[in-house]
Amino acid sequence: MTEPNDTPDSSRRSFLTLTAAGPAALAFGGAASAQTAAEEAALPGRGRAAIVTGSSRGIGAATARRLARDGYAVTVNCLSSTDLAAQVVAGIEAEGGRAIWLQADVADPDAVRALFAANEEAFGGVDVVVGNAGIMNVGPFADMTDAAFDRMIATNVKGGFNTLREAARHVRDGGRIITLSSGIVRQTPPAAAAYAGTKAELQIYARGLAKELAGRNITVNAVAPGAVDTRLLRQHGEEALAGIPEATPLGRLGRPEDIADVIAMLCSEGGGWVNGETVYANGGLN
Repeated sequence: MTEPNDTPDSSRRSFLTLTAAGPAALAFGGAASAQTAAEEAALPGRGRAAIVTGSSRGIGAATARRLARDGYAVTVNCLSSTDLAAQVVAGIEAEGGRAIWLQADVADPDAVRALFAANEEAFGGVDVVVGNAGIMNVGPFADMTDAAFDRMIATNVKGGFNTLREAARHVRDGGRIITLSSGIVRQTPPAAAAYAGTKAELQIYARGLAKELAGRNITVNAVAPGAVDTRLLRQHGEEALAGIPEATPLGRLGRPEDIADVIAMLCSEGGGWVNGETVYANGGLN
């Protein structure tokens, strides 16, 4: 399950705001790294840049931090939680990394184009795109409102498409594109079919785009997390967690860092032969 682009608000904003927080949010110098020059040069993301949508908290924030530790300059994205996005950037800078944060609604194609343009201006290009922004509304078909369903379509399906389209246009040869699906696609428990359908689309997108980008040495994959201990899951109440650790062979809920590690693997040289696939990361919960 992916972390939402941010908490839904009544007025669906379709804009991008370059850090209203001032120069600190745009800075990408940060504190001096404690690593040696040799260690820094060996980092897989050294000299490269990444965009992670929906990265003010949860899986997205963990992914932004992990890629920064791997040497990537990172563009953090949020819909409305600008304070949390700024905190993610500050944490990256405190560890000697480079990052900016930008506010953008992935459902708006103009906002996504502006997001990529701002990353280009800050870092000169993009090598990794992780499309993590998403929302989860659950309920039986008979009870699902048009508004709840339409919002999932706008963010998960259209937002996923908008992000992948710009990634196809801008990711440099040899790069990585990853979209976040969900383990619910394979499990489809009661009351989750509508959400699962929006996440299944992203797996199809990844398979198709991987073929379209043939010849550029760009891999495109989907990652499908199982039950991960995030606000997205806990917003549905403790009953949503009932029995999951016991049913998982590894005996616990997933952590955001577990999924970030899988994404980092796909971004690494060692992940370069995985292409057009959906990687289920769920601790064995099938």
